[in-house]
Parts: sequence; structure tokens; C-alpha cells
Amino acid sequence: MRTPETTAPRTWFITGAGRGLGRAFALAALERGDRVAAAARTVTRQDFPGPYGDRLLVLPLDVTDRAAVFAAVDTAAEHFGRLDIVVNNAGTMSSGMIEEFTEAEARAQLDVNLFGAMWVCQAALPHLRAQRSGHIVQVSSIAALGGFPSTGMYSASKFALEGMSEALAMEAAPFGVKLSIVQPGGYWTDLYTSMTMTTPKEEYGPLRAELEKQWAEGSIDSEPRLAAEALLKLVGSDDPPLRLLLGSMVYDLAFDISRRRMATWAAWEQVSRDAEHAVPAPGTAR
Repeated sequence: MRTPETTAPRTWFITGAGRGLGRAFALAALERGDRVAAAARTVTRQDFPGPYGDRLLVLPLDVTDRAAVFAAVDTAAEHFGRLDIVVNNAGTMSSGMIEEFTEAEARAQLDVNLFGAMWVCQAALPHLRAQRSGHIVQVSSIAALGGFPSTGMYSASKFALEGMSEALAMEAAPFGVKLSIVQPGGYWTDLYTSMTMTTPKEEYGPLRAELEKQWAEGSIDSEPRLAAEALLKLVGSDDPPLRLLLGSMVYDLAFDISRRRMATWAAWEQVSRDAEHAVPAPGTAR
């Protein structure tokens, strides 16, 4: 495995770079000596104190605007001459029970977390294919491991992101382009403080009370810097994994959920196998 210290400077395109994990990723890359196109709805050079000069390109961007995404990616590629690492970090979180979501609220969650990442990938791929190299990093979530009460639509957006990304990884591989899905646990960002809420239905009051009781002790999360250090190791690898878990809690949860799923599949194995028996296509000669 190569280390971040021994590889040549690279060019990054990072969405959601104005705050949280995205800002930490951008700062880590800049401090390493790389070039960064930092894109976000609200972002300025003042968000990145340091003598970065022309190695930093700040791009205001709403990832739900497909045309704007293509323009921003093209601007970054033209400014730096190439793209090496594309990090789809931009994301929002909507909290509420599934029954409570309006159509507009549900679509808004998917517009950012799924379609925003998809537009960035579509815009970046022509550049990466042309140079026969590159690494796309999709920032997913612990919520992609399973659905949980009140975060169902957020989970849905991350499940969809991962399904799309698995296919894209295989489509991009013949062109020398790698793809990794990063599944972070808890970090001190403003994801929860900036999330939107559905209008609550009184029928879910007892469930909400139970959830609040579970969360009463508060969260003990990690510094975004640690996620950035892990990301540098990921993109510095000659053989990066398709998936990377970030944090002990998400690591343990992933194995726990996987074991429980496997146990359920095994318990219902006979029903599963009995539901399939190959026969010739209807209407064909026997």
C-alpha cells in the first residue's frame, strides 16, 4: 500500500466542503500539499485558513442542480488540468416517521443524497475515463446498514446511493477508475442540528418518547479529523476496498446486523429454496 506521504500531489473535487466532514477532508488534502476544488452551497476561502494559494478553488454549488454540477466539475478540471479524487460528501438528513413524509419532503431527501451524487459522478466520469485513472469516494452512512425509526427516508437515500455505487464501481473499473463507499459512524458535524423535521402525528408519540429516552444520554462522537485521516489512507491505497467502515460503533453494528440477517436467512432456508424450481419458458415445446 502506498502512504499519503509518498504519493504525488493529487487534485480533489469535494462536495459539501464548507463544513463538517467535507471541510475536514478538504483541509487534510490541502495540508498534504494536494489541490482541492471545494464545492458547497455556502463556502468561502475564509473557511480554509492557510496559505493554500491557487491550490484551492472554491465553488458555490447546489448539487441538486444538474447543469450547475456539470459546470462546476468542468471548471475544476480546466482550472487544475485534471481530476484525481472525487468525494461525494454533500448530504442532508430529514427526520420523521415514514407515514409523516410529504412527497416534497421525501423527494428532497433523495435529490441531495442520491441524485446529487449521481450528477457529480456523471459529470466527473468523462474526465476520469479520458485519463484512465481516478477514484470516486461516496460518503454513505451508518444508516445504510439498516433502517431505524425516524430516519427511514435518510436510510432509503443511503441504501439507494450504495446500490447505484456498486453498479458504478463495476462500470467504471474497465477505465481504470476506482470507487469506494465510506460508511461513517458518529462525528461532530452539524448533520443533526441542521436536519429538517416532518410534522409529527400524535399516534407516534409513544415511539418518539421511547426514542428520546434512548438518546437522553447524548452522543459521544469523534472529531472529523479522524475520518479525514482514514480517507487519506483509503485514497492512498493501490487496492482500495469497495466499502470502508469508519468507527468502532459502526464496525460492530455492521457485523451484528450481518449476523442477524444470516441467521434469519438460514432459519427460512427451506422456504426460500422451495420457492424456486426451474421450468421451460411458458409455451415452449417440452
